Amino acid sequence: MLRFVLPLVALLVCPLVASAEGIDKDKLAEIDTAVEAAIKRGNCPGAVVVVVHADVVAYRKAFGKRAVKPGEVAMTTDTVFDMASLTKPIATGTSLMLLIQQGKLKPEDLVSKHWPEFAQSGKKKVTIEHLLLHTSGLTADNAIADYADGRVKAIERIAALKLEAPAGTRFRYSDVGFIVLGELVEKLGGMPVDKFASKHVFEPLKMTDTGFTPGAALKKRIAPTGLRNGKIILGDVHDPRAFKMGGVAGHAGLFSTADDLTRYCRMLLRDGELDGVRILDAKTVKLFTEPHEVPLLNKDKTPAKGLRSFGWDVDTSYSAQRGNLFTKGEGYGHTGFTGTSVWIDPGTKTGIIVLTNRVHPDDKGNVTQLRREVGTIVAAAVGKKGK
Repeated sequence: MLRFVLPLVALLVCPLVASAEGIDKDKLAEIDTAVEAAIKRGNCPGAVVVVVHADVVAYRKAFGKRAVKPGEVAMTTDTVFDMASLTKPIATGTSLMLLIQQGKLKPEDLVSKHWPEFAQSGKKKVTIEHLLLHTSGLTADNAIADYADGRVKAIERIAALKLEAPAGTRFRYSDVGFIVLGELVEKLGGMPVDKFASKHVFEPLKMTDTGFTPGAALKKRIAPTGLRNGKIILGDVHDPRAFKMGGVAGHAGLFSTADDLTRYCRMLLRDGELDGVRILDAKTVKLFTEPHEVPLLNKDKTPAKGLRSFGWDVDTSYSAQRGNLFTKGEGYGHTGFTGTSVWIDPGTKTGIIVLTNRVHPDDKGNVTQLRREVGTIVAAAVGKKGK
């Protein structure tokens, strides 16, 4: 179980809002209006937004309510959020990149090379790259009943799954694929993905409020999510499959704060290093974030092309948080079902973190519009005019 520190420590290791060159502070102030409007529409009870530019925190603010049930609690900048699918790139993806950097696997490796049981049911040709790009042919989510007998049985059932399409022939966002990647981290890293990511990424980066299965002492700062068995979820992972797996999985289960994510984004924008500590080599950051074409289908079922990187979205239907002005294909990011998102634009040295509790209290909120609006505002503030 992780130990967490007082909010003051988090503030000491993350720069507070400062003057950043090349960014329009008056334009950034429009974020206030966008978030307040989203809260008024009922899209989410509250939010925390941080903008990093040129290695400086140019904007950092909390809005609305952390909780509305059973009682109201104000949102704070140190609120801990269920990251949902941001777990994929930040915990699992970064861990995989470290294993690649250490020479323990390659993107082109067959999954079955490292997990022989996975080859059954026609999956022998699936590679690590296919899983990272969501082109493996695996289903998006297998039946929740497959998780009813605990983690070990759940993994056995995933290994036995059949493909829905030949590997490499389609893009379909897959939680199952990242559960597989989480298992590979454990097999090759010698410890479960939560411990590997904490030891090699979060602890060295001083991301002191980031980890899986947070303890009871942290509940006073955690944003509650939706409902499970009629009760508000507080401190347990929202994702039902990750919950059945004990709160630790490759696709979901990570908790973090805006300040900790700021440190992570700064590390990527600085080519893998922060405060004298190197997490990834520059060439590994490039491998992690450079775009690859993936096969899509238009609404009329005609073929199209999208862009993903090894764990990040670049240009698909999941790219709303990029906004309307950042250049397509030059940045990368990810969203989480609970209402979290990150977008990084290396060309302008900019990172955008939008954390909301949109699934609280009834799983009905929607922050797609807000993500797009914030991305557009920040792009305009750093001088992007679109094409």
